[in-house]
This record gives sequence, structure tokens and C-alpha cells, in this order.
Amino acid sequence: MAETASKAGEVLLKFEDVSVSYGAIQAIRNVSFEVKRGEIVTLIGANGAGKTTSLRAVSGLVRCQSGRVTYRGEVISNLPPHLIVRKRICQAPEGRGIFLNLSVEENLDLGAWAAPDPKSYDDDLAHIFDLFPRLKERRKQNAGTLSGGEQQMLAIGRALMGHPDLLLLDEPSLGLAPQIIEKIFEIVQMINRDGKTVLLVEQNALQALQIAHQGVVLETGHVTLSGPARQLLASDEVRKAYLGE
Repeated sequence: MAETASKAGEVLLKFEDVSVSYGAIQAIRNVSFEVKRGEIVTLIGANGAGKTTSLRAVSGLVRCQSGRVTYRGEVISNLPPHLIVRKRICQAPEGRGIFLNLSVEENLDLGAWAAPDPKSYDDDLAHIFDLFPRLKERRKQNAGTLSGGEQQMLAIGRALMGHPDLLLLDEPSLGLAPQIIEKIFEIVQMINRDGKTVLLVEQNALQALQIAHQGVVLETGHVTLSGPARQLLASDEVRKAYLGE
């Protein structure tokens, strides 16, 4: 935590004119933004705006057609995903991506494969169970028997087992009941207060901007607005387009 505090304000992740295409379809075009250490930065926008593609460009799941992604000043564009994870960038993907036929604990075990110190496993697992008591109660259950909210907690917990400095969260509120959504966002704030930098993709723009430090608005694959989250919350353009006002 002391190291994190001392480096607060450092640019951890940087997009520089990044473009990604799926065949003939250009998903994002000349996208640029920064994520500073200790922040929650949220990408908001409609379906198809390029939010998930931006995360996939960070985690190495898609290739950058042009531009570059840097992490701690190092170019990571187009590195294989397993090397990205070893740089302590971990993702809880859209749709959760958990292994339904494995137990809760087995899913968390898989998240620990890239942890920098295998000896910390027991402490890491205890920390996840402190953060998500429901998972501790269900540690021996198959993940497929969990509720949607519990599966989302498991996806986040699995990502945290890799000791990320940068946590990528893709639509953590998708398909969840309002009271569970509120709990998930509280947990995201707790994770951030614990020293993790978070890049959050979220369709629930109001909830996301309320907890974020910075926001980036994507529209049809390019950035239309960016700035402090409070400033975006007060923007008439954002309120009309994404907050239903």
C-alpha cells in the first residue's frame, strides 16, 4: 500500500491512437486515454461502442491494427495473453467466464497460477473469502450452482487471486438484480481502496460514473468525451444520452 500511495498519479496504462478491426468491421478507431495508478477509470457507451474491444486490446485477446497500448511505459500491444497476466493485469470478463463444472475453490485456484508468490496462496484465499463471504460458504459447490451475483463475485475473486496491479472489469452488473448491482459496485470501491487500479467497462453509466475518478465515453468506436467522472455526470450531453435525462 505504501508503494501504491507513493506512486499515485503515475500513468499506469496508456492507449495511443489504438485501432482494432474484426475483419472488415472496425471496432475501435484512434482511441486514446490514460489510466493513472490508484484510479477507477470507466469506459461507458452503448452496445457496440468498442468498450469490450478496448479491454481485449489490453489483455492481448485482440491485435491492435494501429497505435499502441503501454503499461508502466512498456509497449504491451499484441503480447500473448499469458504474458499480459504475468505483468499483473487480470480481467473479470463479460459473461464471467467461470468454469461451471468446477468448484468455487477450484476456480479461484486457477486464478492463482500467475501470482508472484505461490506461498501467499492461503492468505490470498482468506482475503477473497473476507471480501466475498458468500463464496466461503459455497467454496466446495460447483460454480454452476451459484446465483448470477455469486458467479460475478467469483469472477472478480478469481482475477484478484493473480495479484493484479490493474484489474479489468467487463460489465460486472450485467444481468443482475438492482440490490446485487449495488453490492458489486461497493466491492469495486473496496478493491480500489485496497490499492488496486481498476479499468471498468459498464453500460450502467450512472453507477459507473458515481464510483469512478475518470470517465471515457465511447461512441461507434471512438472517444467522444473524457474527463473527471463528476464532470461527465454533470454534462448535459452525457445525461441525455446515457442517463436517460
